[in-house]
Amino acid sequence: MRASVLIGVLGTMMLSGNATAQPYPHKPLRILVGFSPGGASDITTRLIGQKLAEAFGQPVIIDNRAGASGAIAARIVAQSAPDGYTLLSGATSILAINPAMMAKPGYDSIKDFTPVSHTVVMPQLLVVHPSVKAATLKELIALARARPGELNYSSSGPGSSSHLAIELLKHMTHINLVHVPFKGSGQSMPALLAGQVQMIFDPMPTSLPHAKSGKLRALAISTAKRSPAAPDIPTATEAGVPGFESSLWYGLLLPAGAPGPLVDKLNKATNDALRAPDLTERFAGLGAEPVGSTAGAFKKTIAEEIAKWAKVIKSAAIRAE
Repeated sequence: MRASVLIGVLGTMMLSGNATAQPYPHKPLRILVGFSPGGASDITTRLIGQKLAEAFGQPVIIDNRAGASGAIAARIVAQSAPDGYTLLSGATSILAINPAMMAKPGYDSIKDFTPVSHTVVMPQLLVVHPSVKAATLKELIALARARPGELNYSSSGPGSSSHLAIELLKHMTHINLVHVPFKGSGQSMPALLAGQVQMIFDPMPTSLPHAKSGKLRALAISTAKRSPAAPDIPTATEAGVPGFESSLWYGLLLPAGAPGPLVDKLNKATNDALRAPDLTERFAGLGAEPVGSTAGAFKKTIAEEIAKWAKVIKSAAIRAE
């Protein structure tokens, strides 16, 4: 009798468990962005988030946690449950630069996250003031070698993408340029336009309009291939620095330990979103390129970028302030 009662209870529990199990996702998703609203990371994440919301039939909340070059957002996600409801909008600075810049970033870019997909690449343009006597990247390098320490460049701050792109150029070409850091791109670009500095590597959305208007001269694009938004601008490799690449890149990640089937579902939804014609068109307007990848390929990209920027940061002796 007792055995039959026990079997009945167990059966009821099993049925109850099956009844309450719900397919993923059954509640809102939250994507943490490590930067303020309105920037490239925020804008691209919101566009992808909107597509994921449509695909899953659940709200996707964009949670901006600016500070410490994105490290605050990364720490929160690293410490979250790997249940698929908390994601990180990863970026170059968060995943590849902070580990080399910061003594204690508070997370490990490889061990503390499960990559979902590489989402977007955004080129930077090397632009110079019209007063600079160089019409090509080769001419700029020759000018810098002839006048070591006389040419300067602006950036949006130490360790920023604009800073490290020039440092990579210096490292690969053995030229001496003087760094003039500003507090954000809102100051660094006006300084270049005013002729206070002579060059900058700047994201395409803010640099291309000035190049098209003639206020600045574009010498090269930072990505491995030319951009459809500016097909006449050569890559740095084509312009004389083989192997140069310094893209702003983004991707989605979950906390470490996320189940494989859940990762696969998010990966498919993300890659489907990136192939949507309307999203591709929106990205093109920003000078950005949708990528899409397997989770494994994105993990490899992160590891390669960590190694690359660690060398640049060590060579330039850059430290977080």
